Amino acid sequence: MASNPSIGVVGVGRMGANIARRLKDVGYRIAAVYDVNTGVARDVAGELGAQAPATLAGVTAAADLIVTVVTDDAAMRRIYATSGDSLLQGAKGKLFVNCATITPDVHVEVERLVEKAGGQSIEACMASSIPQARQGTLYLMVGGRKDAFDRAEPVLRQMSGSLRYVGRSGEAAKVKALVNMVMNINTAGLAEGLGLGDALGLDLSTLREIFAQTGANSRVLETDGADMQNREHDCYFSAAHAAKDSGIALGLARGAGLDLPLATATKRQFDAMIDQGLGELDKSGVAELTFKSRHARVLAAT
Repeated sequence: MASNPSIGVVGVGRMGANIARRLKDVGYRIAAVYDVNTGVARDVAGELGAQAPATLAGVTAAADLIVTVVTDDAAMRRIYATSGDSLLQGAKGKLFVNCATITPDVHVEVERLVEKAGGQSIEACMASSIPQARQGTLYLMVGGRKDAFDRAEPVLRQMSGSLRYVGRSGEAAKVKALVNMVMNINTAGLAEGLGLGDALGLDLSTLREIFAQTGANSRVLETDGADMQNREHDCYFSAAHAAKDSGIALGLARGAGLDLPLATATKRQFDAMIDQGLGELDKSGVAELTFKSRHARVLAAT
C-alpha cells in the first residue's frame, strides 16, 4: 500500500462522513464513498471531491484503504458478501478498517473472508461521537493481526486522539461491547436519578452539580445530564444503537454463563424507547421514560 493511501468510506452517515472529512483535511485523498442512501453518498462525494460508485466493488477498486462504518451484523455481512456485489471483489492488496460496533464473531468472520480474498482487515472500534470523528480525536480500540494494525496505524493516528491495540480480531469488539454496556447502564441510572429528583421537587441544576462532586459522578453526567434536564435529545448516539450494543454484551454474557441483571434492565429501557417510536432520539432520551410528567405524555402518545 502506498505511504499516502487513497481512502474509501462505506457508510457516510454522521460518523463515516466526518471521518472522511477529517482524513481529507489532513491530506488524504478520499477516492470514493458509498452509502445505501445514494443521495447522501452523492452529496458527501461532491463535498469531498470523491467518486460515489454505484457498487461496493467500485469502492474497493478506487481506494487502497477502505473504512467501513455500518449499523449492525447484517449490514456488515452484506458489504462483505461472498456472492454478488461486495467489497471482497478486487480485495487483493487492499486494507479494510471496520469501525462498526458489531458482534465480535462477525469481525473474525470478515477478517477470514478478506484474507481469503488477498486483503487485510482490522476492527477499529470507536468509543467517541460525532465531534470527535470530525476533529480526529476518536478513542479507537483496534483488533486484528499486528502487521495489519501497523499498516493502518498512520491513518488511525489521524482519526484518533487515543489509539489502543487490544489484540487479535474480535478482542477489541468485546471491549467495545463492555464499554457501551456500562455507558448505557450509567445513562439509564442517571435518567432515573434525575427523574426522581424532579418528582421530589428538587432543583435539577443543583442536583447535577452535587452529583458531579460525589459518588454519583460519571462521564455520562457530563455529556447527557443537561440534555436530560432540558429535553434536548439531538442524536449523537441513538437509543436504537444503545439497545443493539447492550444486546451484543448480553449475548457475550450468555456465552460466558453470566446473568447481568442491570444490563438486562437497561436494554429493556432502550427497547421501550424503540417500541414507543423514540429509538432515533439520543440515548439521553431515556429520561423521557423516567420523568413522571413526561412518561405520562409519552405513553399517551403511543
